[in-house]
Amino acid sequence: MKVLVINAGSSSLKYQLLDTDSQAVLAKGLCERIGIDGKFTYKAPGKATVDAVDIAMPTHSEAIQAVLDALVDPANGVIASMKEIDAVGHRVVHGGETFASSVKIDSKVMAALEECIPLAPLHNPANITGIKACTAVMGPDVPQVAVFDTAFHQTMPPVAYTYALPYEYYEQDKVRRYGFHGTSHKYVTQRAADMLGKPIESLKLISCHLGNGSSIAAVAGAKSVDTSMGFTPLAGLPMGTRSGDLDAGILEYLMNKHGMDIKEMLNILNKKSGVQGVSGVSSDFRDLGSAAEQGNGRAALALGMFSYGVKKYIGAYAAAMGGVDAIIFTAGVGENDADQRMAIASGLEYMGVKMDPDANNVRGKEAIISAIDSKVKVLLIPTNEELMIALDTAALV
Repeated sequence: MKVLVINAGSSSLKYQLLDTDSQAVLAKGLCERIGIDGKFTYKAPGKATVDAVDIAMPTHSEAIQAVLDALVDPANGVIASMKEIDAVGHRVVHGGETFASSVKIDSKVMAALEECIPLAPLHNPANITGIKACTAVMGPDVPQVAVFDTAFHQTMPPVAYTYALPYEYYEQDKVRRYGFHGTSHKYVTQRAADMLGKPIESLKLISCHLGNGSSIAAVAGAKSVDTSMGFTPLAGLPMGTRSGDLDAGILEYLMNKHGMDIKEMLNILNKKSGVQGVSGVSSDFRDLGSAAEQGNGRAALALGMFSYGVKKYIGAYAAAMGGVDAIIFTAGVGENDADQRMAIASGLEYMGVKMDPDANNVRGKEAIISAIDSKVKVLLIPTNEELMIALDTAALV
C-alpha cells in the first residue's frame, strides 16, 4: 500500500510517500513559507532533487497540489497517477481524551479535532488545515487517517495523569497530563521488542526521545504508564529552549519583579530557556559540546543538567514499573550523541546497566550499546514517526 504522510504546520508542510509493504520511502520533501512566497523541496531515490524552488502556495491546498504534481511528474515522479496513493496519514498533535488510537477521519472526527484546539492552539489548527487541503485537492474518496502524538499515552493510569489541582479543573477544563512524542515512543518500543526477540507484552521499557524537544516514557506491556511531558510539551526535561519542570511560584516572582505579563513569561519558558538559557551559547547540543571542551562552564553545566534530568527520570520510571528490561535512546541527541548517552547511563550500574564504550561509539543506526553481560539492555533505535504513521494508516484502511 502506498501512503502519503502529511505533517502540516501553520506555514509549512512536510510529506513522505511510503510503500508500507517494503517500508521504503518513495519520495519526501517540504513545503515552506505557505502564504508568503512558497518554497518547495522534493527528494526521491534515483531522481533529481528539487531544492527550495519558488512555487506559489497561498494556502495549504496549493502546497498539496505541488506535492502531487511532483509525485506524478513524468521525469522525476515516482507514481504514474494520483490513483496509486491508497491513503493519507496525518500527524495530529493533540487528540485530548477523545482519541486513544489512530482513527479514520470523518465528519465526527473533524468535529472532535476542532474541540481539541484549545489544548493545542498552535498545532491542531494547522493539522486540521492539512486534512481539509487534502480533501479539497484529492477528493473525499481517498481515505485519510489521523495519528495523534498524544494517543499512545492514553493508557496512563489516573495516578500518573492527574495533577494535584482542584479536581474540577480536570472535570471541566480537561487539565491533566497528556504527554507527547507518542508516535515515536510507540515505534521505538516495538522495535526494541523485535531487537530483543521478546514479546513486547512481557517487557518493561524506558524510551528516551532526546532532541531539541525531549520526553521520556515508561512503557510496560506495550502500554505507556507514565511520561515526562504534561498538559503541554513544556514539562519534563530541560530541552533546547524549553525550561522543563520548575517551581510554578517562580513565574509570579519574575513577572512581578520584571513587570512581565503571562505571554512574555511563556515566551521565556518556551523559547529562551532550557540548555540555551543556561549556557547562553546555543540550543544545539553539538555547539554546547564544543563550547564545553573549550572551557565554557555554563555550557558544561547545561549538558550536565540535561543528563542528570534524564537519569532521574530513568530511576523514577524503573521504580514506577517495578523494574526495567531495556532503556532506549532515540531522536537527534539520543541517536547521535555518544557522550550524552554515556553520561546518562553512568551511575545506573545499581540497576543492572553496564555500558560498552565501543558499542556506544555509533551514530544513527540500530544497535545494542550495553555490555553483553548487562542485565538491563541499552538500545539505540533511530525513530521513524512517518513509518509509524504510514503503518497505522495502512492497518486502518
